[in-house]
Amino acid sequence: MTALLHLSRFVDRLSGLIGRWVAWLILAAVVVSAGNAILRKSFNLSSNAWLELQWYLFGAIFMLCAAWTLRDDEHVRVDVLSQRLSRRRRAIIDLACHILFLLPFAALMVYLSWPFFVSSFQSGEQSSNAGGLIRWPAKLWILVGFVLLLVQCLSEIIKRGAMLSGALPFPPGQTDEDELPPVAREAGRRGNT
Repeated sequence: MTALLHLSRFVDRLSGLIGRWVAWLILAAVVVSAGNAILRKSFNLSSNAWLELQWYLFGAIFMLCAAWTLRDDEHVRVDVLSQRLSRRRRAIIDLACHILFLLPFAALMVYLSWPFFVSSFQSGEQSSNAGGLIRWPAKLWILVGFVLLLVQCLSEIIKRGAMLSGALPFPPGQTDEDELPPVAREAGRRGNT
């Protein structure tokens, strides 16, 4: 389990490093978008390349930060339900969902996006828009994003398994009802009604 936890920590650091660097592309996207709007409205200058660059930047941000979002548990979830569960039950649900849904989905997307990218790269696919950009970088973001998400999913599976086995403490947060003495548990229930 120790080797797997070391691997998980490495993956977590990698996801965080990539996510923090890619997050700077938000500033680049804002500058490109604002510059394009100013040039178009003020000087009647427009280019499809600038519009496509905005799209490429957004795609890179979305795809390359997904693993970082998963690592920090910032993805969308039904908090109304998960807040009512103990940390142990949440870990069990997370583990099951990662194994049954996210892992197969991410693996399938890596499998499908590889030929999608390679075909575009080898053919030198260009945008069909006048003055547009080459397409393979956008398709590369898809492939790399799902590879990172797949690896981060494996890290999350390792961490949830370690938490459930007692090799890793649960993350800090609300008190786990299962860990409270029976008297405090009953008092908490009376306070919530």
